[in-house]
Amino acid sequence: MIDDIEEVAQRYARYTALGAVVIAVAWHLGYDLTVTITGWSSFRWPALAAAAWIGYAAIGVIAARALAKTFGGPARVGPPAAAVLAVDVAVIVAGRPEDLLGPADWGWGSVGWLGVMLLWNRPRWRVELIAFLSANAGIMLTAMIVTGTVDRISIARYLMVIVGSATLQLGYAAGCHTLRVRAEDAALLARRLAADDAWRESAHRIHSDRLRRYAAIREVAESLLDQLADGADPGDPRVREDCTAGAMRLRRLITEREDVPDELVSVLRERIDAAERRQVLVTAPPFGQRMPVLPEGVREDLLRAPVRALDGARSRARVTVSAMSTMVSVAVVADNDDLPVSAVPVREPSGVVVTYQRQDGDVWVNSIWQGP
Repeated sequence: MIDDIEEVAQRYARYTALGAVVIAVAWHLGYDLTVTITGWSSFRWPALAAAAWIGYAAIGVIAARALAKTFGGPARVGPPAAAVLAVDVAVIVAGRPEDLLGPADWGWGSVGWLGVMLLWNRPRWRVELIAFLSANAGIMLTAMIVTGTVDRISIARYLMVIVGSATLQLGYAAGCHTLRVRAEDAALLARRLAADDAWRESAHRIHSDRLRRYAAIREVAESLLDQLADGADPGDPRVREDCTAGAMRLRRLITEREDVPDELVSVLRERIDAAERRQVLVTAPPFGQRMPVLPEGVREDLLRAPVRALDGARSRARVTVSAMSTMVSVAVVADNDDLPVSAVPVREPSGVVVTYQRQDGDVWVNSIWQGP
């Protein structure tokens, strides 16, 4: 579910950015190009108008590539933003003064969409976009004052175009930003809920493990006390052996901890319990250290040989686990005569190295994994 929600958030980021590109391209091709071609004869310097159109397109390509890669504008927006405003000035200069507010003067109504693309998803995009649109409005107002186009009708047309285009551009940027933020909030909430579920599952496992230990402690204590209450002789070697095994098991059950359950430790504890039920004396220091995250297949390769040695133990075994940030070692020493051993270390496909040694009826198995 988390992956699905994060994929939705990615889609919002991707397609809102794509929407800004589509609007800018459609506007530039559908309107800017049309009025440049149809009003070609009305320009004082048509070549300058054509160069401005090409420059606008080139800056648009730069912004579109940045949006496609990072869902944000270019890292440095100062030079391209200045170039966009220069395009606005070039279109004004290319036209005749009497056509300042005419259809052929397309720059001041269109460059805002490039500003939206360049400033997309930046930390201070609102302030920067408002400043950019204000600069565009100021350039056009200055041109009107210089050419004397300040009558009531001209001022009304100016306000209509400026306010209309700025409202569209700011509105689209703000709306898309809100969509992205809400999608990111949903993804963050999903991650938090997943973390809460994992914490509850961990707490449940810890509680279940404690109940298991307490039940095992009670079972061992009751068994020993029942034997003594029934008149068992404390000096009997068999009774003493049972008491020794029970004491060792009690010590292990009381001292072991698992505040952060780990599958490797859980498997070892299950096999130790099974061995103790077969009257095997198992010595196992507390497995309290935090295990590193193991790649796929490593846990199984670490446990395979040590568990076989433990399962085949006749009367005694010692289990140790060592862990560091990039290393885990599982070792078992047991009186196991049936386990096949290798004279040379065995390297598993996962990178686990298993070492065997046999001496005086005991076998020592050590599995080690070292991360990068």
